[in-house]
Amino acid sequence: MSLLVHTFVYDAAGGRDFLEDPEYGDTLAGFESTRTRLWGSMAIRSLGSRFFPRLDGEDLYVERDEIDDFLTECEAIRPYLNHFAGQCGYDADYVTKRFDNIVAAALRAKAEGGGIVVW
Repeated sequence: MSLLVHTFVYDAAGGRDFLEDPEYGDTLAGFESTRTRLWGSMAIRSLGSRFFPRLDGEDLYVERDEIDDFLTECEAIRPYLNHFAGQCGYDADYVTKRFDNIVAAALRAKAEGGGIVVW
């Protein structure tokens, strides 16, 4: 199974409305195994990541008021992607593309005043 990333905004009643996201390949966030082997790994945690490790055991919801902090965390992680890939047993291009998909979704969410979910 695959992890996907989607953007959402809130409707008037407080429910989540999912935005139309790009084509399927651009919503991929990894394999199910990346929850623990990559995004929840000690390598990510060692940088002080507080968002990505949530995927180890549950879906990751980043609410609209957390988007800026999430994007800051992403920029702190970006220089280490190749290292994480090798340490966690994934191809560097695979990790970078999935990471870029997540960041792109967060940027779309920020522009729309919404959040993201990785599930």
